[in-house]
Amino acid sequence: MRRLLIVLVTVLVAAGVVGAVALASSPGGGNRSAPSQAAPAPGPEVTYTPGPGQQADPAGHVSVHAADGTLEKVSLTGPHGHAVDGELSADRSTWTSTDRVLDFGTTYTWHGRAVGGDGAATPVRGTVVTAKPAHLVTGSINIGDGRTVGIAAPIEIQFDRHVEDRAAVEKVLKVTTSKRVEGAWGWLPDENGGSRVHWRPKQYWPAGTKVQVAAPMKGVDLGGGAVVSDDLTSSFTIGRAQVVKADTRSFRMVVLRGGKQVASYPASYGLADDPERNTRSGIHVVSEKFTDKRMISEQYHYDTVEKWAVRMSNNGEFIHANPKSAAAQGSSNVTHGCVNLSVDDAEAYYDSALYGDPVEVTGTPVKLAPRDGDIWDWTVPWDQWKTLSAL
Repeated sequence: MRRLLIVLVTVLVAAGVVGAVALASSPGGGNRSAPSQAAPAPGPEVTYTPGPGQQADPAGHVSVHAADGTLEKVSLTGPHGHAVDGELSADRSTWTSTDRVLDFGTTYTWHGRAVGGDGAATPVRGTVVTAKPAHLVTGSINIGDGRTVGIAAPIEIQFDRHVEDRAAVEKVLKVTTSKRVEGAWGWLPDENGGSRVHWRPKQYWPAGTKVQVAAPMKGVDLGGGAVVSDDLTSSFTIGRAQVVKADTRSFRMVVLRGGKQVASYPASYGLADDPERNTRSGIHVVSEKFTDKRMISEQYHYDTVEKWAVRMSNNGEFIHANPKSAAAQGSSNVTHGCVNLSVDDAEAYYDSALYGDPVEVTGTPVKLAPRDGDIWDWTVPWDQWKTLSAL
């Protein structure tokens, strides 16, 4: 009897299992497969400019667009996480970079997503690689932020490579002044390994003028595969109106400030009967100062250190102390072209001089010319200066 009960229970359990399987797979007595899960709806189509595999122009715009959708939390970041400035269209379907110029030869990464009306989303992802030009050209400006300079100071931008398309550069250059000043850019002969452009006023700067220079040149195509690497800016002030009157026939050097004489020093200028030693007539511009300056001439066989030296041109002309010519100061011209003063007078003038101060030399037959240095802007008549513009 016990063995019969065990067999009966086993048969009933097996029948129950079979019945349960039949019930799960075919309720109502039929055979039907379990329903499959529906595929998610696709998100909006996303397109990029430039497209995949294309390099971006650093000076162009980069954008992403969501067809039939809106963009959320879109950003484009550089290798150090810096986000590129950009803006969304009114319907939020397009994001476009607003940074004027991206970095050259750099990989940027997309972030964000595009969302459709039904809530389905497509990630905004991938990279943008900017092109690297054949030649990156660097520019530098001669007057730094916050400086105070003299009334004859030109604004100089020097490039380290020849500029072929000068008009393209000049179009983006801007000088803003707190007082009305007429001025113009002029391209001078290439020097120091590259091109240079100067801005000078028609007349000396008004004293106290605030000046701002904006040179948004980054990405400007110079021609020949060369592109400017960076923008330049400067903000500076024109100081007091100090002018040196240096009449070689008077044997004196007179300093005017605000139109009034503040000093008159006995001086000796370049030897008159030697054209190679004449102090050049014309408007010189103070460019450097040295408490002690070594001066060497192979032509005239001297090697000496002079005190309180103020450079007024790059041809070797200085205003400086020279005790050796003390007997001639105030009575005759015996120098090799410099303006010689006593030690005390040279120090007093040195202390008053600023970069950009004009030194007006008169009385000699040899004129200051381009071969005499890099700041010869004031030797060019205004009408002629304007013809030096590329525009």
